[in-house]
Amino acid sequence: MDKMIVYEDNVLLITHKPAGIATQTSRIGHADMVSELKNYRKRKGEDTYIGVIHRLDQPVEGLLVFAKTQSAAENLSRQLQDHTLKKSYLALVQGELDQNSDGKLTDFLQKDNRTNLSKVVNEGTCGAKKAVLNWKCIETYRGKGCSAVEVELFTGRHHQIRVQLANAGMPLLGDMKYGTDVSKALSKQLGITNTALFAHKLALLHPKTGKYLEYKIEWQAPLMQ
Repeated sequence: MDKMIVYEDNVLLITHKPAGIATQTSRIGHADMVSELKNYRKRKGEDTYIGVIHRLDQPVEGLLVFAKTQSAAENLSRQLQDHTLKKSYLALVQGELDQNSDGKLTDFLQKDNRTNLSKVVNEGTCGAKKAVLNWKCIETYRGKGCSAVEVELFTGRHHQIRVQLANAGMPLLGDMKYGTDVSKALSKQLGITNTALFAHKLALLHPKTGKYLEYKIEWQAPLMQ
């Protein structure tokens, strides 16, 4: 667990979640970040409270912030709502996009609890929630049929990036849930077996001091490994 911790003080924890581990789960016998952090705090003789502020899908690697107190959790949750807490992601998507092309996606997503999948639906559909993100192409892999994009989230919906980019014709490589036949075939061709999404940057105001904190970790993208 120590290797996963990027920053820690008496009110918050910023961690680097590996791909394959859930943020939080009720499934017996399955590891998750919340349980690992509670055990970590217990070993240190601390109160074991862990406040979940946001989540990453199980296949997704990257930065997560957790609160160590209820008041810090409330503060960080407010920052998440007013977008003071900013999250940026990197992804590999199908398609050779124009370099530096960008856009804003605004959709309404509906989650199916039975299948644990979300889809884009019309505004006003029962259970639909507004989802907003910005994307920008930062590198095009000519001849490989894919591009790297940076994504900034303005809302935190279930599987949001994966659903919205797929709906916009830019499915993530390695995504077996929302990918197309073409993107799945390309993923296989390129040897990409995990969802190519990485939470690489996190910025927030410290809930106690108000100091601006920004953390960024480098992504060894699958095509560059």
